[in-house]
Amino acid sequence: MSAERKPGVGTERLIGLDLVRACEAASLNVFRWIGKGDKNAADAAATDAIRGMLNLIDMRGTCTIGEGIKDQAPGIFVGETLGTWVDDSPAVSIALDPIDGTTLTAKGLPGAISVLAAANTKSPDERALAAVPSVYMEKIAVGPQVKEGTGTLRLDAPVEQNLELIALKLGKRVRDLVVCILDRPRHEKLINDVRGTGASIRLIGDGDVAGAIGPCMPDSPVDVYMGIGGSPEAILAAAAIKCLGGEMLARMWPRDDEERKQLLDDGYEEHLERTYTSEDMARGDGIVFVATGITDSALLAGVRVSGHIATTHSIVMRARSRTVRYIRAFHDLTRKIIRVGPDSRDVRL
Repeated sequence: MSAERKPGVGTERLIGLDLVRACEAASLNVFRWIGKGDKNAADAAATDAIRGMLNLIDMRGTCTIGEGIKDQAPGIFVGETLGTWVDDSPAVSIALDPIDGTTLTAKGLPGAISVLAAANTKSPDERALAAVPSVYMEKIAVGPQVKEGTGTLRLDAPVEQNLELIALKLGKRVRDLVVCILDRPRHEKLINDVRGTGASIRLIGDGDVAGAIGPCMPDSPVDVYMGIGGSPEAILAAAAIKCLGGEMLARMWPRDDEERKQLLDDGYEEHLERTYTSEDMARGDGIVFVATGITDSALLAGVRVSGHIATTHSIVMRARSRTVRYIRAFHDLTRKIIRVGPDSRDVRL
């Protein structure tokens, strides 16, 4: 899987299809765990596949945001190198989540995807995708129409004020807005505040990345994403939002006094109050975002298997051109071989 450079062609364009193959492999390898009730086994299967396939790509990749930070699951961790690392291969900053929605996968519920983002950099030491030290972030994500024009959203602003601004820019009434929020106890006040404005709410059980991307997608039924979710998911969503021309605002959200104290001890006092934009979290135009469906979602259909043919549905976006492509692939399981694990074994699905 060579990523030989060509004049005027961005690295992200050259390796884009290789990244799609990595997400496809993760989704295919986890298919047998859908609905089996073992989220760690599912996560391990997806992680093995995505790591193995990424290590086939001619790049000097470094993981900026990896799996396993939040839930101690098996994963690809920050600082891990990925790719062949052959001389003169492009340097790439990588953020990934082999399964966004491990619980959904384990329960056989809709909404699980395999997702990654990559950004080309000048050297392997450069990080175009931010490494946020907190486990969670407070977020607001909106589409291009809300990003443009006068008036800006603020994380500190009352919910009513932000929704009024969004409604104005979309040419809607506040009561006609649809707000996507993760269904968590920590969001009780937010949910009450949103309902107090008359706006509708779409609650999701998991799938923080797809939820935040939703408002940016054409013809989306969701107007804004609000609430507190994982920091890795914020970086992945920011990469997609950059590709779509939208905006995300995010701020670190310590879970308790112990985490806040640890962040302060580690020298992140100024960062705690900082509002990150999508550009802060995913810098530059050399960004590609890829996702493949595991179970059905509003973003992508899940894996289908009929006889010996598996069908996958993927999306790939580029920030430089703001191109969005959907890829439907058919895989002959009697011939399909993927590379898995840190020991780079070839296995037949």
